[in-house]
Order: sequence, then C-alpha cells, then structure tokens
Amino acid sequence: MITLTKLNDTQFVLNAELIKTVEETPDTVITITTGNKYIVKEKADEVVDKVIQYKKSIFSKFM
Repeated sequence: MITLTKLNDTQFVLNAELIKTVEETPDTVITITTGNKYIVKEKADEVVDKVIQYKKSIFSKFM
C-alpha cells in the first residue's frame, strides 16, 4: 500500500499491486486493474519510487 495525494490535497492509500499504468498528461494519472483512474499530485517518478519502496519492504522479509 502506498500513500498518495489527490488534487484537492486529500491523502489516500492505494494498493500498489493493482497499478496497471502511471502516466503524466501533465497531471499524473494512475490506472488500476479495475479500470478506475486516480489523478494525483505526485509525479510519475515519485509514484514509481513509492512502489519500489513498498516492494522492497515486502521482499526484504524473505532474505
């Protein structure tokens, strides 16, 4: 799960496993596997970094 910020400054938590695409158009639009789309303040690179950190925290438990 990663914490993101909507355009109205409301934070929400998104299941990173459901992310299908992240695009900057110029707003960052995240599409998840259900087809729902979320527009967030974070840049695409920031979203990717958050997902990587999330994955590292999970997989580090198995090493």
